[in-house]
Amino acid sequence: MTKDELRAELERQEKRYKEVYGGEVTLYAAQPAPEKKPWRKRRNLLDQAFDRELEKIEEQRLKKEREAASPKP
Repeated sequence: MTKDELRAELERQEKRYKEVYGGEVTLYAAQPAPEKKPWRKRRNLLDQAFDRELEKIEEQRLKKEREAASPKP
């Protein structure tokens, strides 16, 4: 069904409703689409603990690199 066919069908139904039932048809403006906001995940305790562990591992790696780079007597 095309838009034109749909419009014609709705007009026909509107006329029938007015003639047979004597009712009124009220047209409303379309509601605007809601504004999309980017979704952000709230950090939980597991995420925070994971980040702390990553920081510890990175610190250990840097410490080992410094020890390996420094000359031993």
